[in-house]
Amino acid sequence: MYHLRLKGDHYQMGVKRGTLFRKNGVTFPLHLDRFQLDYGTQSERILNRFFPEVCQEIRGVSDAAGVDYTAFASWLLCMGCCMYNLEENIPVEVRGCTAFACVKNGRVIYGRNNDLPPYLKKGSKSELYAPAGGNRFVITTSSFINGEEGLNEHGLAVAMTFVMTRLEDIRPGLNSCFLVRYLLEKADSVKTALTLLKEVPAASNCNLLLADASGEMLVAECTPSEKRVREAERLDGGRIVCAVNRFTSPEMRPYDGTTGNDYRSEERYRTVMEHFAGHIQGLERKEDGDLIGAAKQLLKGEFGFLCQYDDEPDFETVWSSVFDLKSRMIYRAEGDPRRCRFVEDRRLRDCMERT
Repeated sequence: MYHLRLKGDHYQMGVKRGTLFRKNGVTFPLHLDRFQLDYGTQSERILNRFFPEVCQEIRGVSDAAGVDYTAFASWLLCMGCCMYNLEENIPVEVRGCTAFACVKNGRVIYGRNNDLPPYLKKGSKSELYAPAGGNRFVITTSSFINGEEGLNEHGLAVAMTFVMTRLEDIRPGLNSCFLVRYLLEKADSVKTALTLLKEVPAASNCNLLLADASGEMLVAECTPSEKRVREAERLDGGRIVCAVNRFTSPEMRPYDGTTGNDYRSEERYRTVMEHFAGHIQGLERKEDGDLIGAAKQLLKGEFGFLCQYDDEPDFETVWSSVFDLKSRMIYRAEGDPRRCRFVEDRRLRDCMERT
């Protein structure tokens, strides 16, 4: 996993990345069909209206790497939105992922398994951003510029989980990974993140998990036509919320375009909400690491099915994360958490302490 640090002007951050791409001979599969290019072009206009700074970052990459901006921005906006449901796409996108947040005994913890085809593991990145005029944050991504999850300096965690969308239901807007980036950079709490989210068109189905250091947490179940808030469920002295690769609310299930394998989403949801929730009910106030340790055990599959994709061809957990939202500490296993240890990532905390 690459660990990049970016700060300052958005265009120059893009130039830095694009220069690295060019020096390392990185090329991009910008082979979009007419549907994708039309969708991407319209979505870029929406992205530029709500988040012009990130468009400047994309332009910096495209200028430095020597690629067409419109095609490049469209390609980024198609990821996780309309790259998986057209037969011409090679490789076909598939995505799993389990994300949760819980509060217990004053601790506020977020955790995630990011489940993807293993070819995406090598290019995955954990990036520290300190953008001019925006929040400082760490974002973890199998792409770049956008991402699947992150934590910002205010203790706000934002994470997406993919939900299949029928092709005819997709609309121009921000894909889930750009929504993650937008909220990390612009919001300072669940309340402000939700206000921003309600104003932005979502291009396709997704869950967005929001949690902050105060203990506020929820999942926004998003479609191009509707967004519904699912509140956390109460524990004995705490709360917990989880998102997988389906909509949990009965009202939103008709929008779900899943027709085949969703990588045992329902079972993963039960593992978090029943087995893990039951385990943390018994945790008493001891050391800070108790809840963090329990979250790591959960992600390793010790409380039930979560990462054990041994029988799935070309699919695995490529990283696992645990965030302590109050201390801004991040713990990450860069690979299958059953075989890779969780390592502290202090970059965000250290960045905050220096200023």
